[in-house]
Amino acid sequence: MFRFHKTLDIVTLFHKAGSPASVRAATVLKQASANASEPATEDQASDHSHQTNPHRSEFELNITEDPPTADQLKTILEYVGKNKISSIINGATTENEALKKFKESTDNLKRPVVVDWNNGKAIASDNESEILKMLNQINGN
Repeated sequence: MFRFHKTLDIVTLFHKAGSPASVRAATVLKQASANASEPATEDQASDHSHQTNPHRSEFELNITEDPPTADQLKTILEYVGKNKISSIINGATTENEALKKFKESTDNLKRPVVVDWNNGKAIASDNESEILKMLNQINGN
């Protein structure tokens, strides 16, 4: 019998190694990824709290020091929405302004930026609770 395996969601961290905030975000994401991929123990298998408190399914974590491409940046800006463009690009208030500033210097990107590509979410933060909240909001919930 042949079955297709579901591909894992991809979560990318646009990282800056010298930044304490970025290192914190990487640690949170690595821990969340490890927790999501652990099989349930016998005690957890009989625990039904996951039905009322949804847990993030396993995901592929991609940590890169490379800046996003222009297309990736456009997608990230769509994910955060018009009101939060300045949380991703320093001093930008519109998508065009953000793209221009990013083109001038990739240093205008506020790192760390965490992107959940499959669920259409992005955040520029090292705040553990904000990152975990984003990861656990499955399919727009």
